[in-house]
Amino acid sequence: MNRNRLSLSVLLSIGVVGLTVAQNQPVKQNPESTEIWKPVPPIVTPGAPSASVSGFTAPSDAIAIFDGSNLNNFVSARDGSAAKWTLADGAVTVVKGAGDIQTKQEFGDYQMHIEFRTPAQVVGNSQGRGNSGIFMQGRYELQVLDNYNNPTYSNGQVGSIYKQAIPLANPSRRPGEWQTYDIIYYAPRFNKSGMLTDAGRITVLLNGVLVQHNTQIKGTTEYIGFPKIEPHGRGPIRLQDHGDPVSFRNIWIREL
Repeated sequence: MNRNRLSLSVLLSIGVVGLTVAQNQPVKQNPESTEIWKPVPPIVTPGAPSASVSGFTAPSDAIAIFDGSNLNNFVSARDGSAAKWTLADGAVTVVKGAGDIQTKQEFGDYQMHIEFRTPAQVVGNSQGRGNSGIFMQGRYELQVLDNYNNPTYSNGQVGSIYKQAIPLANPSRRPGEWQTYDIIYYAPRFNKSGMLTDAGRITVLLNGVLVQHNTQIKGTTEYIGFPKIEPHGRGPIRLQDHGDPVSFRNIWIREL
């Protein structure tokens, strides 16, 4: 190749590169270029400080499951009759032998707040001390237990997804003190054939401390044996009668 042809080739290459660079240059940007105005998030009035509950009342768009005044939103999980737990001082307390209670309304994905109190008088140890549970969609148990200076198996202590997921920490308060769970729950999905297509997931804060972080729900929380995958739709919130007089209050849900 002679020198003239080489020079022409180099010039053409430079021209192609320059054209490519010019084409890849972004349009001149300004602050408004990356501003998104729609959709506008809905306005939610947050809960207000309250002396009668642990921290705050329910936000404006929440469904009040239990506000301390009555048990109208609950029925017996055993037979659908009226809930037979004790109602006093803005709280509902387990009555041994009355059985679990559950919400009349069923839910899918949600944010949930619930407060619980184990008995001030310590009786028993391990799983026999302040034991109850909160079941997502009536199937998946978030353990309630008095674990203040009370060792037990790690996947059965307070903050565990019972027999499935060990909590990240144990921020238990003393027996007799009110404690709070804040829960973000994503329900499992099933196809028309009943096959699991997307596992349920749960994030939990106990007394403001993260104890479950986007934890996968493996199936039903069995006392004996391994989790079972059972296709289902929306389901109730169920509170467990494990024989101990555990109390609950200020229960609300924001559907997601």
